[in-house]
Amino acid sequence: MRVLSGVTISLGLAGLLAAAVPATATSHQPTDGAPAHQRLVWGPCSKAQTELNAAGAECAKVPVPLDHSDPGGRTIKIAISRIKATSTTGRRGILLSNPGGPGGTGLANTLALRPALKDVADRYDLIGFDPRFLGESTPIRCAPARPSPPPGPVTSPRKDFEETVRSARDTARRCQEYGDNAELLPHASTRNVARDMDAIRAALGESRLSYYGVSYGADLGAVYTQLFPRRADRVVIDSSTDPAASQYELFQRAGDPLEAALDEWAGWAARHNDRYRLGPTRGQVRATVQKLLDHAEHRPVAVSGQRLNAPVLRLLLRQLVQHQENDPALASVVRDLADAAAGKPIEPGPELAAMLQLLNSPDLQHSMLGGALFMCGDGGWPAGGWPKNPETYWHNSVRSRATQPVFGPVVNEMIAPCAFWKNEPREPGTSIHNNVPVLMLQARRDNNVPYDGALALHRRLTGSRLVTADIRSHGVYGRGIDGHQPVPCADQAVNDYLRGGTLPADDIACAPTGAAR
Repeated sequence: MRVLSGVTISLGLAGLLAAAVPATATSHQPTDGAPAHQRLVWGPCSKAQTELNAAGAECAKVPVPLDHSDPGGRTIKIAISRIKATSTTGRRGILLSNPGGPGGTGLANTLALRPALKDVADRYDLIGFDPRFLGESTPIRCAPARPSPPPGPVTSPRKDFEETVRSARDTARRCQEYGDNAELLPHASTRNVARDMDAIRAALGESRLSYYGVSYGADLGAVYTQLFPRRADRVVIDSSTDPAASQYELFQRAGDPLEAALDEWAGWAARHNDRYRLGPTRGQVRATVQKLLDHAEHRPVAVSGQRLNAPVLRLLLRQLVQHQENDPALASVVRDLADAAAGKPIEPGPELAAMLQLLNSPDLQHSMLGGALFMCGDGGWPAGGWPKNPETYWHNSVRSRATQPVFGPVVNEMIAPCAFWKNEPREPGTSIHNNVPVLMLQARRDNNVPYDGALALHRRLTGSRLVTADIRSHGVYGRGIDGHQPVPCADQAVNDYLRGGTLPADDIACAPTGAAR
């Protein structure tokens, strides 16, 4: 049996050019330089990119400076993919995208948007890319993790927290001391990814780029508009955050919306008590969840050869409560876990079995490392800003339990390897304030990145329009791609903008669209 640390699961589930005027460690000024057009060598994508190859895409590598303030120094290579526009008369240009994270690879991401884009896809060269140091873009590797000792049958909240601290410290050591990472890691930052995006634009011979990004990818898009306002064409950002907050503060702010989401789900589960037997009222369903967590804080729940402690259970709950369509899956998982905690022999249902498989996946550890690169490399928003003292996380966690008994510990104890990172960020966080036209989307009941954060960014992006969907979801555009209930109002707003280039006259509030209940 084994227990994965909370930070590993959270980052795994969360469940991311040479400018003419290089930015300095104290500058927030836009940098709109244009590097020279490069001759790229196009060819088939790697064998691992099955979707791209099936779609007839071609791939290339774009050389970019490791350090954009030293354009003549060492270079790294950014992997890009391209599916050319099929419209001969209506071609607009290039459309890039980012799936979030931080730490998410995106070589095939723009292709994945094609079903939602519909005819708009014909007007753009669809460009995917892996951000620097991820996937096929000069990837950073860390030394293998040391085997963790088998966990015992008993634990405590403090012991679980100390294991999370140990894991974070070990990750920092393994990454910083491996290979030539000491040279590479200082250049892992959101601002540098935005600069790489502009290098891609220039290498493709385009004067401007269009973009769609979700979650961290939305914040990346906002950073691009700040650094390269005159290079931004039609920019769409979906599920963004408050640019005045650090990443740790953004984690903390999710506590209240997560508890509200659990209340909403508990009401649904109570209405379906005949099936899930979690309680006939919202309060009783909440009590079932709390009893499960109270048990796991002292005796991890044994399921299919694994022991799941309370931090792991909280993260599984968080992952499932994000989308209203997951209500049945969340109820099934809680039922299985409650039975296991009571000592009943269970065969995990498909929902819990899938989560257990993810916990055992080597991809989970790799995605965690990718997220850490940018969380520790940014000097503030959108990915950085982590307290250095581990006790800060613990005290915040203890204090949160009074009002956030389920999710307070997970959003406050989320200590990243950055607490033990040796390198200090080379630049501050990005300050956003511009009038670049941007179309924003946000779910009103998003419990991953709360709605008020998007409102704060909306105020800073003075040229933006905001499309609000009254749903519990993280991500609004193209929900049908993932099998969720689409928001036709939002999908149409995005496609109209990408097709015609005109923002809505005013902000839009889409009518509610309910999932199957």
